[in-house]
Amino acid sequence: MTEQTHIVRFMSWRKLAAGLSILMLLGAIASLTFKQLNFGLDFTGGTLIEVLYEEPVPLPEVRQTLASEGFEDAIVVYFGSDTDVLVRLPQGLSPSLGDQVLSALQSNAEGDVELLRIEFVGPQVGEELREQGGLAVLLALMVVLIYVAMRFQLKFAIGAVAALGHDVLITLGVFALTGWDFDLTVLAAILAVIGYSLNDSIVVSDRIRENLRKLRGHNPQEVIDISLTETLGRTLITSGTTMLVLLALAIVGGEMIHSFALALLVGVGVGTYSSVYVVANLLLTMNIRQEDLMPPEKEGAELDELP
Repeated sequence: MTEQTHIVRFMSWRKLAAGLSILMLLGAIASLTFKQLNFGLDFTGGTLIEVLYEEPVPLPEVRQTLASEGFEDAIVVYFGSDTDVLVRLPQGLSPSLGDQVLSALQSNAEGDVELLRIEFVGPQVGEELREQGGLAVLLALMVVLIYVAMRFQLKFAIGAVAALGHDVLITLGVFALTGWDFDLTVLAAILAVIGYSLNDSIVVSDRIRENLRKLRGHNPQEVIDISLTETLGRTLITSGTTMLVLLALAIVGGEMIHSFALALLVGVGVGTYSSVYVVANLLLTMNIRQEDLMPPEKEGAELDELP
């Protein structure tokens, strides 16, 4: 690689990239502070009703029927087929709620409509889910910090965790800014983003560590540029194919996994950027050197070598 002439000078843009990251993080924090996340029924509480139509039914027609009966806030999605419909309502469970919804849907249905199940999620359960979800994200970041510090070096661990925090915060900020529903599927996507971004960061960090030990005639910035160039093809192919699949899921995958696919799309895109610029940028900021990767000399080693 040292003989290669087509090295991409990634780090020549590192100040611009740092400014972009700061702007995105500030925007995400502002969105989360002033607009906040649009929590779904999984976190706020409400009623879930599943009904089975005899004939396929368009979802806009179901929504219009429910809105005309006073259920304007109803979330309606298919559940496995175009005859199985899931209705989510912010109202609490009452003895007559299922009958009211079923009666409203039957009034405009061509065939029979059967009530399959009705479930209620209380506000206390939703609050516990929010707390446990936040703890799950923090625990994942702590485990990553320990793992990378043990496998590589503390500076690599700080860079990796900062990149993961960067990805999670920006993904949450996008959901707050757009008002997309934040439910349990999105929380699962956030945790998946941590895993995906970590994988990218590990690949980049491993190559940087290897080249820092091997390329003695280059300064750290040049070594990082060489390392990022060597991993660029793998990064683009992996991220590109992943995002194509997620794009397909977001467009034709149905409403049940729409928010999940959107969260992963944002997270994978930001994670690809952070594995190139955030991790490497922080390593240079912390003044990573070849000496940081050398095993410490034992006290008295020189005396042991004497005859």
